[in-house]
Amino acid sequence: MTLGRNLCFLMAGVVLLAVIPLIFVTGTEFPGADGLAEEAIFALRPGFEPWASLPWEPPGGETESMLFVLQAALGAGFLGYYFGLRRGEAGKK
Repeated sequence: MTLGRNLCFLMAGVVLLAVIPLIFVTGTEFPGADGLAEEAIFALRPGFEPWASLPWEPPGGETESMLFVLQAALGAGFLGYYFGLRRGEAGKK
């Protein structure tokens, strides 16, 4: 059971490393494709009203990229764990 506990601590550490900069680091503005697309849309249609909005605005543009990377890393970790577990179970038969 210590492997599962260690994995939980490792995952909690990864999440903390991702969340702490969200809370304490502000003013990181790096323009990305989303911002450029938004500018192009408003240039083409000045009266455009977005039909959806975020419930929480990240403190900087780079924060969105970090959240995307965190989501991808967690998904890849889950898939790697799942397929590794299945391969290990298949090897036992």
